[in-house]
Amino acid sequence: MQERLLGDWVSLDGKEKMKVRRLDDNIYVVYYDGDLFRAYHSDVAGAPFVSVQDINSSDRKYAYVVWKLSDDGKRLSLRSVQSKLVPKEQKDSATVAELLKENAKNPEMFGEEIEFKKEK
Repeated sequence: MQERLLGDWVSLDGKEKMKVRRLDDNIYVVYYDGDLFRAYHSDVAGAPFVSVQDINSSDRKYAYVVWKLSDDGKRLSLRSVQSKLVPKEQKDSATVAELLKENAKNPEMFGEEIEFKKEK
C-alpha cells in the first residue's frame, strides 16, 4: 500500500476527478468519474503497476495501469497498458505478469499519459 496515493486527485485540465482510498492492506478503492474500481498494486519488470477491476460492470473487466508519483507526492501520472498486449478479459495474475514482463520494452505497450494533481 502506497500511502501517498491515497487522497483526492484532479486531472491537470480539471476535467477528471479521482478519489483513492484504502480498503485493506493490499487493495485500494478508486472512484473515478462516477465509476468504482478495485485496484491492487504490484511491481512487474521494475515498474509499479496496478491491476484495476471495474466493479460497476457486470463482467468486472480488468485494466492494467503503470503509475508514477512525483517526489513531493503532489503529481501522479497514469498510463494504461494497451489491451491488445494484455487483454482486459485476462484474469490470471501469473499470465498477466508474464505478458507485462514480455512487453516491458515494447514502445506500444502504453496508451496516453494522464496527469493528476493532488487536491487533498
